[in-house]
Amino acid sequence: MSPMTILLSDPRVSAIPVEECGEPLVTLEPDLGPARARVRAALADRLRAANRALPDGICLRVVEGHRSDPDQRGIIERYSHQVAAAHPDASAIELEQLISRFVAPIHVAPHVAAAAVDLTLVDADGTELDLGTSVDATPEESDGACYFAAAGITAAARAHRDLLAEVLGAVGLVNYPTEWWHWSYGDRYWALLTGAPSARYGPIDDHGAAAGRST
Repeated sequence: MSPMTILLSDPRVSAIPVEECGEPLVTLEPDLGPARARVRAALADRLRAANRALPDGICLRVVEGHRSDPDQRGIIERYSHQVAAAHPDASAIELEQLISRFVAPIHVAPHVAAAAVDLTLVDADGTELDLGTSVDATPEESDGACYFAAAGITAAARAHRDLLAEVLGAVGLVNYPTEWWHWSYGDRYWALLTGAPSARYGPIDDHGAAAGRST
């Protein structure tokens, strides 16, 4: 991980205000993956555009979009135990940073705002392409190969990651650099990286009820 990598636990992320725009959740079509993930409408439009921009025979497969608050908290709890066991000498602040490489603190979590997707690439037969690791491989499990810029992955995996960056970056999404599969739009992390004055999306529940304006 580069010393310049900004993690979701960074105070600069939580300092970004949220101006909730009230945009609804929509369900992605099957051609963007059998998960039929739910995301904000503008994010869905951007994913469709990115999918159209891919070379013939390659498609996006969205594995997950919106995640409930309880589900996010469950992931945090489970991964926290793994990190504490793997890094027994880490301080509380260091543990928070290590945990945020893989799962966002609840108050800034892009998935809870329906502003993020976990995705990969598949061929015309629906077979996943080589991206270096499986989606959701932890830093411990992958020895850091889950980081977008990780060294030591195959040339094919590097080319496929670069292809993701090309088509998703072109439609305004940003990558979380410790997870090659995680891309977002409209959340606090996106706002920080793009220089937007505020995030468009805050937490939203399964029925599409947003928490409203927050800071």
